[in-house]
Amino acid sequence: MSQITIRMATIEDAEDILKIYNPYILNSVITFEYEEISTAEFQKRISNVLSAFPWLVCLIDDKIAGYSYCSPHHVRAAYGWDCQCAVYLDPEYHKRGIGNALYEALFHIVKLQGYYNVYSLICVPNEGSVALHKRHGFKEVGYYSNTAYKFGQWRHLLIMEKLLQNTFDEPSPVKRMNELDKAVIDKITKDAAGRIH
Repeated sequence: MSQITIRMATIEDAEDILKIYNPYILNSVITFEYEEISTAEFQKRISNVLSAFPWLVCLIDDKIAGYSYCSPHHVRAAYGWDCQCAVYLDPEYHKRGIGNALYEALFHIVKLQGYYNVYSLICVPNEGSVALHKRHGFKEVGYYSNTAYKFGQWRHLLIMEKLLQNTFDEPSPVKRMNELDKAVIDKITKDAAGRIH
């Protein structure tokens, strides 16, 4: 039986994460980057994200099978309670519930931090990704037509939104990752990992 773990990423994970991400850059429109990312550059990205947001990795028998993280949705101060999410899986591990488990843990954590809205920008058509986000309570709220050019074609982006908590009240300041109780985070990730088959 496989050993399955979800935990926070570290910069030491960069090389293994890039084994998943760089092929998406070169072979898909899931990301709009053109060039492969170096390990050093990706370590900086991980470090920047982890200063304020969760970046989760799923390991199956000590191999990173997928990862998910949140990042700022916009940089202006009034958007400070919004974030944007992403999830990437090693194709070898599709259809095992990894994306669902990573998202379940990720959204639980950013809600604890005090975020109100989480957004996903999806290059369409991509029925699988749209269905995944709908399973997690996302709604389609907008569309960018012909907004990016990759592989000789103009690409469209679907904007999806998930409301994490009620927006009627004035929000409290968002907590940084190091302000959260590690034991609570560990329980969230352990519970989510237990749902992977």
